[in-house]
Amino acid sequence: MTDGKVAIIQNKQEASSIAKKKLVSLLQEANYTIDQNDPNIVISIGGDGTFLSAFHEFEHKLDQIRFLGVHTGHLGFYTDWRDFELEELVSNLSNKQESSISYPLLDLQVKYRDQKAPKRFLALNEATMKRATRTMVADVYIKDELFERFRGDGLSVSTPTGSTAYNKSVGGAVLHPRINAFQLAEIASLNNRVFRTLGSPIIISDSEWLTISLEESSDYMVTIDRATIQHDDIEWISFKIADERIHFASYRHMHFWRRVKDAFIGEV
Repeated sequence: MTDGKVAIIQNKQEASSIAKKKLVSLLQEANYTIDQNDPNIVISIGGDGTFLSAFHEFEHKLDQIRFLGVHTGHLGFYTDWRDFELEELVSNLSNKQESSISYPLLDLQVKYRDQKAPKRFLALNEATMKRATRTMVADVYIKDELFERFRGDGLSVSTPTGSTAYNKSVGGAVLHPRINAFQLAEIASLNNRVFRTLGSPIIISDSEWLTISLEESSDYMVTIDRATIQHDDIEWISFKIADERIHFASYRHMHFWRRVKDAFIGEV
């Protein structure tokens, strides 16, 4: 018997709907309760994008919830199970054959010029800052000390699990998610005799923080994972490793570097 309460978040694909119907039946047979409001396990069905949606829906209860991903398409970085393995998944849940792991999250503080207190956000993958029509100019501070003045298309700040996403596409390093750090990557920086930045990704430890001070403007585009937040006149954005962590019900967690190899290299 179990007192487990499970919420299921799915995408709109037919394969995900079929998998959800089967999963609900299996969970109920194993005496789990389907509870979309107050779960202790959240299962996403779809891909990494669906998992991100599930995370943000329940990010206010991270200390009470473990997450699990089922993929109905290509292998994802957050989805350990295939849709044809649901019986094994539920069996492992019921038999307590699992080990839980946790990964770091990004804590963002966004300060608007017309507000006294900054707004706080959490990111599982990354945050990006760009300007709509002009070169972005920003001062980059590490632990309140000016490091560089950036000019270019924008900046990306990512978690270790997010290092394989947009960060990788702009030349960032791939970090193992057990490394409690975050990363700053430049997006098309301007580097010449007049303007100069480091031009390389920066890995920042959990004991340090990063602040991006922006020129006064109302056309900034700031994304947090898959969402675009209000981009009124932003004064600065600060980043650090969050006190909260995401906890995975890692019933059969694939080795991280094997997952990277399968996703980007394939068979050698």
